[in-house]
Amino acid sequence: MRWFSFWVDCDCMTRSLNISVRSGAHYASNNGKLMQIRQATTSDAKVISNLIKGLALQFITPEFTAAATQHFLSSNNQAAIEGFFEQGFVYFVAESAGANGVELIGCIGMRNHSHLYHLFINEAWQGQGLARKLWQHAMSYCEDHGNPGSYTVNSSNNAVPVYQALGFVRTAPMQQMHGVLFNPMQWERK
Repeated sequence: MRWFSFWVDCDCMTRSLNISVRSGAHYASNNGKLMQIRQATTSDAKVISNLIKGLALQFITPEFTAAATQHFLSSNNQAAIEGFFEQGFVYFVAESAGANGVELIGCIGMRNHSHLYHLFINEAWQGQGLARKLWQHAMSYCEDHGNPGSYTVNSSNNAVPVYQALGFVRTAPMQQMHGVLFNPMQWERK
């Protein structure tokens, strides 16, 4: 079992909290707001899809053709995400209490415990370490399920710096499939 130390900010008092990645809820700080990371279920497919589609339209698809945009969006709709669960993909979601109750603020999806398929963070939470927390959480889970410490991702152009900050390196120049642009990258435990 792996242990991580997260920071929890409560009433301006910061303290270290050790938690197991296999235990129930996982909390971290964001300007005094608590958030939880948990393993997603098929019932989360709609909110995962909505997060992906909203962020993709803003940050990923503007450089795509209309046909490529449509392909990307249909490949990430609710039915597609449900299909990924059925194929054995593992998703984790980050949630926080919002004005309308609990809201999804980020998600990560792994295929075959080795390919980072989705990593999307609500724009209001970007740049605050949530992507790294989700990545560490997913990586620990995958290694507990047999991954020796080798991962791949096909990054959008705008996310390359994020993945580089997480330790991924490019393995080939930018590529295209169905008009969708991506950059093959890999992460190896050193």
